[in-house]
Amino acid sequence: MNQDSSIAVERLGGFAGFGGPGARIRSCGTLQWSQLSSDECQALAQQFTEVTSVEAASRPTADGFQYRITATVDGALRTIVLPEQSVPAALRDCVRDELL
Repeated sequence: MNQDSSIAVERLGGFAGFGGPGARIRSCGTLQWSQLSSDECQALAQQFTEVTSVEAASRPTADGFQYRITATVDGALRTIVLPEQSVPAALRDCVRDELL
């Protein structure tokens, strides 16, 4: 991971179904790897190596949020989907809602 590269974050699901088909609100944000603490950086990098989008998407919780995270890892653009409890606080906090 390049400390200067950005991480794109999109919050999905929840009671209002953010990010789903026909949704009128999008919740997203960006952050630099360098803005994460070393522990958060290490935990997220580990998630990119251990989790696939299919694995995380198969375990949704009722009305719970999931986060689609896209970043350059080991020179390749990768996307994973994680349940809210697995996302570092800095990434959850960078997300802002916008009307479409």
